[in-house]
Amino acid sequence: MRKILLALVLLVASCGEPPPAAPPLTRAAPAAEPARPDVQESWRITRHGAEHEIEGYADRVSVLPGERFGLRVSTTAPRFTASAFRMGANPAKVWQSERVKGTRQAPMRLVRGTVSAAHWTPSLTVDTTGWAEGAYLIRLDASTGAQRYVPITVRSASTAGRVVIVNAVTTWQAYNLWGGRSLYKGPSGYADRSRAVSFDRPYDGTGARLFLDFEKEALAVAEASGVPLAYLTSLDLEPGALDGARAVVSLGHDEYWSPGMRQVVTRARDRGTNLAFLGANAVYWRIAVDGRKVVCDKEDDCPLWRASKPESALVGQMYDCFPAEGVYRVTRPGHWIFAGTKGRSFPGMVGVETDRVSRGSPRDVQVLAESPFSCGGRASVTHSTYYTAPNGAGVFASGTMRWVCALRGSRCGHGVTGAAAAFTRRATTNLLTRFAAGPAGKPEAPRTGSARFRGQRGL
Repeated sequence: MRKILLALVLLVASCGEPPPAAPPLTRAAPAAEPARPDVQESWRITRHGAEHEIEGYADRVSVLPGERFGLRVSTTAPRFTASAFRMGANPAKVWQSERVKGTRQAPMRLVRGTVSAAHWTPSLTVDTTGWAEGAYLIRLDASTGAQRYVPITVRSASTAGRVVIVNAVTTWQAYNLWGGRSLYKGPSGYADRSRAVSFDRPYDGTGARLFLDFEKEALAVAEASGVPLAYLTSLDLEPGALDGARAVVSLGHDEYWSPGMRQVVTRARDRGTNLAFLGANAVYWRIAVDGRKVVCDKEDDCPLWRASKPESALVGQMYDCFPAEGVYRVTRPGHWIFAGTKGRSFPGMVGVETDRVSRGSPRDVQVLAESPFSCGGRASVTHSTYYTAPNGAGVFASGTMRWVCALRGSRCGHGVTGAAAAFTRRATTNLLTRFAAGPAGKPEAPRTGSARFRGQRGL
């Protein structure tokens, strides 16, 4: 759909070739202690460099702790290193490779309209022994100074008793323009876009654009809350993955869902697993997953979910507007999600996409915030909602794509203030704490934060 392309532009196979011999194994060091404040920001890229000075991708989207994954790196520099940073409340470096000889890999290939770098030669194999579960950025550092990221998730083998954070990798890949094609755009625009996009290629830009924009800050708040967490990607939402989970958290931009993904999450909700949608426009495109490809034609084989099963039946509301810009207004300040927050009006928090209560929304859905605004000249409104599923699961949806952005305060831009950061951080922590205790809609669920979770006494 062209709507988001306007905002986010301002992802096949390997041609059947046999895989090259595996490179030497690079074993990870044991996970580091939490980083000291003076080194917490060392994960950041300080020099982007030229377009193809260094770039790479992982041959797996996620691994279990102790498993190995390969990196395929292309660089014009004579040498490079790779460093792994575990992201979260205290980003910390857990591993660094030896210096690796740099290779300028072959140009990308276009396989039936899909960009692929699957023919690239493996550069090094990484052993994650000692790595904790979580979301990681591998930073590639060329000897010439250029840097890029490669994301990898060390997923949880079990989610029982935990709040599950889901990296929205199908959406990351949908917007990935590396090689000149995404599901939205090709060299000539929308007409020659890809109908399927592959994980066998680097991500564009820094290599982790959507993670940094829509997920990093929420992950940090979740880890700071002290609730027990588990980590998955959207591709890991398979039968059994959510058995016993207390809650599932969809982050800031989680648009592309396969039938299998939705079925797994819906069944978890129906067994009492709470759900939180911290963004907007979730569960929008009904995709197929074919190995390491996300398939979405958008005209013939990729209908909108609302054409068959409106996303509002799961989320509580559905996508309504782009571009959106407005003031977020709390209308039910007494709800437990807002306990301990200050303020009722927050400029800039409504945007750039929004949801509202619509057909298919559960009958008992509660509107916690209602924010009128102009959607490109059309009067509209966005909602934050909460409903209780029959088995007691609570489901929250923020209704705005700027909820996660607002966690950064003024660094979000758009007129968002420090007051919005304090508000969203407290509300998100309330939500996670309550959801971690079990089905939030049941009368016996605690009305305040549990003292079992660090830092949450007295909510």
